[in-house]
Amino acid sequence: MTLLFDLPVAPAVPVVGEAAAYPVRRIFCVGRNYAAHALELGNAVDREAPIWFNKAPAALCLDGGAIPYPPGTENCHYEMELVVAIGAPAFRIAPEAAMEVVYGYACGLDMTRRDLQNASKAKGYPWDTGKDFENGAVIAPITPAAAFTPEGQRIALTQGGAVRQDGVLSDMIWSIPELIADLSRLYHLAPGDLIYTGTPAGVGPVAVGDVLEGTIEGLTPLRLEIGAAE
Repeated sequence: MTLLFDLPVAPAVPVVGEAAAYPVRRIFCVGRNYAAHALELGNAVDREAPIWFNKAPAALCLDGGAIPYPPGTENCHYEMELVVAIGAPAFRIAPEAAMEVVYGYACGLDMTRRDLQNASKAKGYPWDTGKDFENGAVIAPITPAAAFTPEGQRIALTQGGAVRQDGVLSDMIWSIPELIADLSRLYHLAPGDLIYTGTPAGVGPVAVGDVLEGTIEGLTPLRLEIGAAE
């Protein structure tokens, strides 16, 4: 069967120490996974179940450059996150075995059109327009799992040099093994799947000219500049 047009190839993320890149298949994100962040947005904190949403691979953006201020919003926020890259198939996996399917980890930004998200939440609608948009899933190079073990490392973000977010990975409500196990009940996870694991407190709006720098101890830091809207 011939195609009417060609689609872009799958986006890929550089890997520290590797010539080959990590191709991205799907992007999963968990919301309200740090108690202080949930509270700052006026949301209840519970452990009933992780809150999942998706971003299309087309939303992926490599760090190190500039992105235009996103369209359709006047209140775009940064959310600094640890990203988990899956490296093996997983379906209905137990938390005790979940770390075995991790390929690596990276610093990431879950960019959010907060005004659109809030409007959707107020009406009980999905968050898609607030979360899934071009350049909405920023990521730094991936560090292989053999070189990084997530424990209580500091996760932080600065905006124009001023610290805005400052927490530790151990503050997650749902741990990485729990997140992988829960997601694998809903999907057949496979190599190429990314999981954005939630953000600590301190999220806030970006403006044209801002420079965002995100760090997680032991991982390649992230840098992003916000350019003029197109």
